[in-house]
Amino acid sequence: MPARLRRRDIAVINLAVARKAAFGAAVGNAMEWFDFGVYSYLAVTIGRIFFPEVDSDAQLVASFATFAVAFVARPVGAVFFGRLGDVVGRKIVLVATLAIMALSTFCIGLIPGYRTIGLPAALLLFLARLLQGFSTGGEYAGAMTYIVEYSPDKRRGMMASLLEVGTLSGFVLGAGMVTALTAWMGPEKMLQWGWRVPFFIAAPLGLFAAWFRTRLAETPVFESLEKNAEGRESSVPFRDLFFVHWRPMLLGLGLVFFYNVIDYMVLSYMPSYLSAVMGYGETKGLLLILVVMLIMIPVVILVGAASDRWGRNPIIRGALVSLIFLSLPAFWMVREGNDAVVFSGLVLLGAHLAAFEGTMTSTLPSLFFTEVRYGALAITYNFSTSIFGGTTPLVLSLLVRTFHDKFVPAYYLIGAAFIGLVVSLFVKETASRSLRGSTPVVEHSGEIGEVLARQEEAVWWHEEPEAQVQKAMEQERSGKDPPENLS
Repeated sequence: MPARLRRRDIAVINLAVARKAAFGAAVGNAMEWFDFGVYSYLAVTIGRIFFPEVDSDAQLVASFATFAVAFVARPVGAVFFGRLGDVVGRKIVLVATLAIMALSTFCIGLIPGYRTIGLPAALLLFLARLLQGFSTGGEYAGAMTYIVEYSPDKRRGMMASLLEVGTLSGFVLGAGMVTALTAWMGPEKMLQWGWRVPFFIAAPLGLFAAWFRTRLAETPVFESLEKNAEGRESSVPFRDLFFVHWRPMLLGLGLVFFYNVIDYMVLSYMPSYLSAVMGYGETKGLLLILVVMLIMIPVVILVGAASDRWGRNPIIRGALVSLIFLSLPAFWMVREGNDAVVFSGLVLLGAHLAAFEGTMTSTLPSLFFTEVRYGALAITYNFSTSIFGGTTPLVLSLLVRTFHDKFVPAYYLIGAAFIGLVVSLFVKETASRSLRGSTPVVEHSGEIGEVLARQEEAVWWHEEPEAQVQKAMEQERSGKDPPENLS
């Protein structure tokens, strides 16, 4: 017979401690997107330094091809670090991924140019990008996992949204630094040595962030799992990720698909769309995107907080329906040529992206059980990102060129939103509920009585937590819905 939920089953996490943990996780994500912003804004310069023997168009292609190499390595890093995070813990793996990312980024700044050592320069750049992608494969999913496991159930949406604040802040910082250095030094000095400065700065920032993470504690959720499963030598067998947990992984792939399509469209493709397709000045287009991102930062936090109150699904589904109807008007506005109208169109797209950034970081980790959360999420997220996210700018460029229709990105966005809406109908609401396979987490001890008082309609627990998780996994294997507290 199942036992009633007991006071000792409920974890209490002080909000100040949770915020410190969220900052430690978000700062690593900021590092990832700092590199993304730096490399994107230095693409032309990097092409000239490492591929000077080809024409300018080929240089840019080669530069972005080297950038894309990281997406090839991400799934490998996801499997390695994700599985490791479910065995040894979230914290130690997040320290390792951030340290690797910082050092590999620093190494890019040390690589001599083509005119100094020839072809090995490009090969060294290729290897550094592989290492960056390898570490990134374990970084973002691990950061999501860490934040949600360290957040009180009622504040998980707001706390997890801080991860995307790191994304936007890192990109703005990286892109802004390159823009400022170029304006200060001029193109000639940037080509000589100035391009190395942002990569050198990334190292101390990254190592400081890694050191900061060493001062954080392991998540209470993972510690509880370890306490109740002493002596376990490994995580769930790799095969079971696909044969037992295939349903949440499939849902995760679908959610990450539409999320990454709009993410990479707004942050990566739109600057090129404005300049190459619409004939906008390159600098003006980049500045418009940066301003939109700055506006998005507080919106993301507000959306995260709203999702704790009203639920993630209403916001996600509402934004998807809105995207289906407003994608074409948004791109019509971007096509107008008037600065104010173009900016309004970009803000409209950015508002939809903010709605997803404020909810997806708390929704995706909630799909999985605690003992497979890091690995299953890392594999799901990075495979989908590598296939759909990183390829979005390339696919859109090819489609626009093939069909000679400037509204192709809007059609693509509508298709992705429609698929996302269908997938979202199969996702259960997770707001204010405990994570799958975990007992409730509250902000202060005064909430324990409230949780115990409403357990009749909320949860029932077995004496041994791992026994309940195992039973739920068996139900998932058979295709039945797990108990409500684990779903």
